[in-house]
Amino acid sequence: MAQAREFVPISFEPDAPLRPKSFGRSRANEAVPLDLRRPEWLKVRFPTGPTYENLRQLMRSKTLHTVCEEARCPNIGECWGAGTATFMILGDTCTRSCGFCAVKTGRPLTLDLDEPVRVADAVATMGIAHAVVTSVNRDELADGGAAIFAATIRAIHARCPATAVEVLTPDFKGDLQALRVVLDAKPEVFSHNTETVPRLYRRVRPQAVYERSLEVLRNAKALGARTKSGIMLGLGESFDEVVQTMADIRAQGTDILTVGQYLRPSPMHLPIERYWSPGEFAELRVAGERMGYAHVESGPLVRSSYHAERALQR
Repeated sequence: MAQAREFVPISFEPDAPLRPKSFGRSRANEAVPLDLRRPEWLKVRFPTGPTYENLRQLMRSKTLHTVCEEARCPNIGECWGAGTATFMILGDTCTRSCGFCAVKTGRPLTLDLDEPVRVADAVATMGIAHAVVTSVNRDELADGGAAIFAATIRAIHARCPATAVEVLTPDFKGDLQALRVVLDAKPEVFSHNTETVPRLYRRVRPQAVYERSLEVLRNAKALGARTKSGIMLGLGESFDEVVQTMADIRAQGTDILTVGQYLRPSPMHLPIERYWSPGEFAELRVAGERMGYAHVESGPLVRSSYHAERALQR
């Protein structure tokens, strides 16, 4: 007789913001176990060590958010232990409700106009050579937060001239002017994630549009940026669908691609359909290289900013 699976209890914070209805986050998912049995290649050590703790305290002291914590990244121990981090600007509350994301959804607070300077201060304190800056979606703002992205890029460059800045932005609802504002600040890498195959968009990214994400990448390349995108696996896509999506992204002139395994943050998020093996990720890396990508980072634990500095060394 098969052993009964344990279910993870759901807890709610008393003052948690309300989530918009979506096809991704649903109480229908509560009956699904939090995780399939995680294979050995996805097991990581709990983050610890003096560098990790010092960085955690630095972020708290400057009232900054990192996607490493907010998105519960499995590589946080490795990256923070090495003194690197991905900064999340525009607050910690997202206006969208993607079915895979651990960042909370609700009504964001007002903009923090001092945030760019604090991020630059943290980059200088850490001595970061390649700074990655991302954000929540801020669909209620006219420019989607583009001006704060630009201010952050300029603040880092002014404080740390030798530091490369990579930005991972929302789609800005397809606003070309918002994209121009970001790229006028001259980030070394512009990244926008496609996240999944088009067939799954309605369930995985209910407020996003696949073709719009491709358009963002295409427009960024036309404006002269070095471009990057990422997708995650394990949500029910097929191998052929993944390869076609990689080809679609490359057709926009995209230079860099990341491919990683989806890990379910909580019972309120989309279940994992399956774990892709290291061998399959290796096959996808080879396929991407044959398509002409300058750099492909493909592996179970790969995330958008994982080993981001490698792409600039190619």
